[in-house]
Amino acid sequence: MKSNSLVLASASPRRSELLESAGIGFRVVPADICEDQLPDEDPVDHVLRLADGKARGAARLTGGRFFLGADTIVLCDGEIMGKPRDHADAERMLKKLSGVPHEVVTGFAIYDRERDGAVCSHGAKDRGFLHQRGRAAALRGGSRAQGDGRACRLEGGACR
Repeated sequence: MKSNSLVLASASPRRSELLESAGIGFRVVPADICEDQLPDEDPVDHVLRLADGKARGAARLTGGRFFLGADTIVLCDGEIMGKPRDHADAERMLKKLSGVPHEVVTGFAIYDRERDGAVCSHGAKDRGFLHQRGRAAALRGGSRAQGDGRACRLEGGACR
């Protein structure tokens, strides 16, 4: 493995899938950091801090030059909808999100070990809406809401 290769500081299958689809070589070294929001922390600042922490955390765990950290949160009625604790929590989240607008906030940071700093970071906020039929499909048999510590991803009405 080249020392310049990218290290993805996330176990997210979706992030791996995005890098693979772009033809970018990488290896996965998840960084376990505290993801609690600081008091009065703006949501974009929150995801940027977490993304930077994950990238720097992975750099402490392994060799390499470039480290990509990312984080996404969903805000609904002022609540950060984190990773569901279990199936019941995943269902609660889907019910809360169903039929109401919410915000999706994502941040990423790339840490360069040779520069000992972030090469770039960016945060973005977008509006989302989960239709009632999407929630119903996600909760129907076969397409169950996940509750195993991973964020839900709705695709074709199914939460995966």
